[in-house]
Amino acid sequence: MKYIVAGHQAVSEAEFAELALGTPAELWLGVDGESEMERAARLDAARDILADPEFRSLPDDMIRLAARVVEEHPDLFNVVPLERPVRRRAARRGVAA
Repeated sequence: MKYIVAGHQAVSEAEFAELALGTPAELWLGVDGESEMERAARLDAARDILADPEFRSLPDDMIRLAARVVEEHPDLFNVVPLERPVRRRAARRGVAA
């Protein structure tokens, strides 16, 4: 299946999300092993983007994208309830009068 967003062809789902949102997902989610300084710079850039009037609708766009993922891939959320462990009560002994 081809994904075309704003005239650009996305070759992966990650690239589709980046084209649809206008920013890479790593900007919002971070990457494994990033340093504190890298994290601070990433969050600072994210704040700048959210402050830009051009990206004012970005939070709504992200919510719509997340809803679409949930709708198209319900198996990602195939949650199985776990049984609660049975609590053992201490045996009560009668009180002699």
